[in-house]
Amino acid sequence: MMSSLEEAMPDDVMFMKLAIQQAGLALDNLEVPVGCIIVEDQTVIASGRNRPTEMRNATRHAEMEAIDKLLEQCQKSGLTRGEISLKLSQCTLYVTCEPCIMCAAALSIIGIKEVYYGCANEKFGGCGSIMSLHKYSSGEYTSDEGSKRKEFKCTGGIMALEAINLLRSFYEQGNPNAPKPHRKLMQPRD
Repeated sequence: MMSSLEEAMPDDVMFMKLAIQQAGLALDNLEVPVGCIIVEDQTVIASGRNRPTEMRNATRHAEMEAIDKLLEQCQKSGLTRGEISLKLSQCTLYVTCEPCIMCAAALSIIGIKEVYYGCANEKFGGCGSIMSLHKYSSGEYTSDEGSKRKEFKCTGGIMALEAINLLRSFYEQGNPNAPKPHRKLMQPRD
């Protein structure tokens, strides 16, 4: 886990800044500010931001948005399934917050090469905080459904403070899309 911006490589910081821009777009749209980009050969080939509220679909996390955009581009280009798999195995994803369990599993199934993230996801993190779906002892895992999952390299802590500050901004302003509590909030004791 990287502890400071100074330890990150310049390209990693540049790409994380682009992911943070995507997170800013999510914040502007009253979504939890998480953003990501997918890079191949030092070129951004897809991007995504959180859109669950906008899309009325809880699975529309930044990573899923970027993966879907990339798969759509590959299919339009006429790439075969094998060519798409090879392409994904050469890609790196930069995301502002550690992928949740759902997204980490998806990244493993598509065979992404590596992931760099900003801050840890202490409640739902799938790359070490709660589960470690990015690694398996044998390097590859086949689920009961037959889908193969592959290990991917994962590094956290790149521009973590900036990512945390975006999240803090969102939660301090209050989430206008959050459900109303069904019970009274407890009052602090004296």
